[in-house]
Amino acid sequence: MCGIFGILIGEGSDFSIDLLKSTVDNLFRLSESRGKEASGLAVRAGNSITVLKEPYAASKLIRSKSYKNIYNLIKIEGYTGRSNNIPFAIIGHSRLVTNGKSELNSNNQPVIKDGAVGIHNGIIVNDGSLWKASPYLTRKYDVDTEVFLSLLQMYRKDNGSFAGAVKKTFCSIEGSASVALLFDDADCVLLATNTGSLYICPSKDRKILVFASEGYILKQLLGKRYLRALFDASSISQVKAGSGYLACIPSLCMEHFGLNGKSTANAGKIMITSSHVSINEITPPTEFHPHQDNESSKLREDVKQEMMRTWEWLYSGEPKLRRCSKCILPETTPFIEFDEEGVCNYCRSYEERQQNGYKPAKGEDALERIVLKFRNSSGEPDCIVGFSGGRDSAYGIHYIKNKLKMNPIVFTYDWGMVVDLARRNQARICGRLGLEQILISADIKRKRDNIRKNLDAWLKRPELGMVPLLMAGDKKFYYYFHKVREQTGIKLFIFCGGHEIEETRFKYGFCGISHGVKNEHNRLTGISVSNKLMMLAYYAKNFLLNPAYFNCSIMDTLDAYYCTYILKDDYLYLYHYLDWDEEEVVSTICREFDWETSPDTKATWRIDDGTAAFYNYIYMTMAGLTEFDDFRSFQIRQGKIGREEALEIVKEENKPRFDEIEWYAETIGYDVNKAINIINSAPRLYRI
Repeated sequence: MCGIFGILIGEGSDFSIDLLKSTVDNLFRLSESRGKEASGLAVRAGNSITVLKEPYAASKLIRSKSYKNIYNLIKIEGYTGRSNNIPFAIIGHSRLVTNGKSELNSNNQPVIKDGAVGIHNGIIVNDGSLWKASPYLTRKYDVDTEVFLSLLQMYRKDNGSFAGAVKKTFCSIEGSASVALLFDDADCVLLATNTGSLYICPSKDRKILVFASEGYILKQLLGKRYLRALFDASSISQVKAGSGYLACIPSLCMEHFGLNGKSTANAGKIMITSSHVSINEITPPTEFHPHQDNESSKLREDVKQEMMRTWEWLYSGEPKLRRCSKCILPETTPFIEFDEEGVCNYCRSYEERQQNGYKPAKGEDALERIVLKFRNSSGEPDCIVGFSGGRDSAYGIHYIKNKLKMNPIVFTYDWGMVVDLARRNQARICGRLGLEQILISADIKRKRDNIRKNLDAWLKRPELGMVPLLMAGDKKFYYYFHKVREQTGIKLFIFCGGHEIEETRFKYGFCGISHGVKNEHNRLTGISVSNKLMMLAYYAKNFLLNPAYFNCSIMDTLDAYYCTYILKDDYLYLYHYLDWDEEEVVSTICREFDWETSPDTKATWRIDDGTAAFYNYIYMTMAGLTEFDDFRSFQIRQGKIGREEALEIVKEENKPRFDEIEWYAETIGYDVNKAINIINSAPRLYRI
């Protein structure tokens, strides 16, 4: 999830202090793409390990006085850059916050615990149960990395073996972990991963070693003019999933070992000096304390009751809300028409397509013929798979890895509304399957500010067609699809979506756009040129009617339009080939990966998206339908479920999700009661 990196300087290196600082600066900047919410580094030089970390982005950290003083401390310890004879290493971290608030600096990295100083990319999803199972270990922070360090040091004391302790620790954890660790009693660096999100490169003279979370980061670094003579970028290698290295700092000799099997031929041949050094933290950590929620993000009891009354009333039978006699789409659905039997035009169109031999999926044989051209028998990555942590992408990765026998790298774009549940599910699957995850993190604080500004504008003039503007910030994932392909050289990008059952065409409809019930485009980017122009005109009109939309978020809006409707869509849509089956999808990922569901809803769709609970409440309150009504109506047409069953399911799925709505409000910094009261008072498309 985060960016980790480092540099080791061996004996006899003449790498100057200025070159060292330039290299670490560049590693910080390059790794910032994986997380911008906190940053830090640890330096092992001479008789001490010095730790600095701050709750802000790396690009700000490297301009700070404290950071610059680090290099003066290195000089004091004896590093001159000429015939260096001191053990020396720097490890750094650029954080995307998961477990533990970044405002508590003790939760930021590097983490110090029991004589170990470590940085960690990933999420350990069973940290709570590990602490309970080890009552003799003392927990100080709420960051999951802490339990890894405590277990490792405990296992080291038990048997004295680095490799054995590392293996035992990785066997204990669930989730994903790529780590780099320093120790106060051994002049070595531990590098290990269960996903493969770790790359290393030695210098030509074998006196310097650099590492980072992505191969592309190292390629960019070693492409710098001042490093070209020292490093050969073709020597970059991946630390494979399920393996690790123990590197002796003075000699840079390395012991390679598997996390499950036996060590390699180098095992036990390197000498690790046991010399105790002190650990000094320049920025003292804050004490662990329970998180105190912002009161403005908490729903008042009277507001909750009003939300429940709206929900209960909609399904009481009292409102005169006509629904299709076959599916459950209500009369408020854009462009809906009913025939004399009360059947809607969407159902009739589906029947006509079925009679004309329409097949919603192209079939697994067709899919196999396509991927055969890309499959790499050597085991090297041969495809990139978009991964949100939701049910479709989770099942898709399982299918691609285990049934298609492909070797995927997974790609995630985090725009600030990816909930921790989704991140934990990403970690479960990447750790279980040993998959490298390339993560690109937006400037999350700025993205959330933009959402707040657009929400504030929307509430001034509630308009259903403008609701998707609240999700504009996530559409740049299309742009990064192309960038990741370019960076990795992997041509095949698989998008685990595209099935018409999740199309939610009503969102276009509220903009006055109909692509026609007979023309299923099966993907967000597939509307016609005329409809794209109509959408542009609709948004322009509403911007003029509501000038509050002219704020600093406008670039996100323009980016969203470009990435969605102009950027070339040449992805392989997995569910254009597979017959999507909800029961199979959910049961498989729960069985194979212990995939986590949300405690506040029985729904398994959209639980990875922090905006969904809020915008679905808007749609339900103002229009009497949500994404779930549309989704279940498709299932009725396919014969998957009956109409009465669908009504019961949708009633439960549309129940207001108080916890998630409060999370949304707290995350973007908005008064949730003000927002809900305006939504409740907004004009509705049905009679009250």
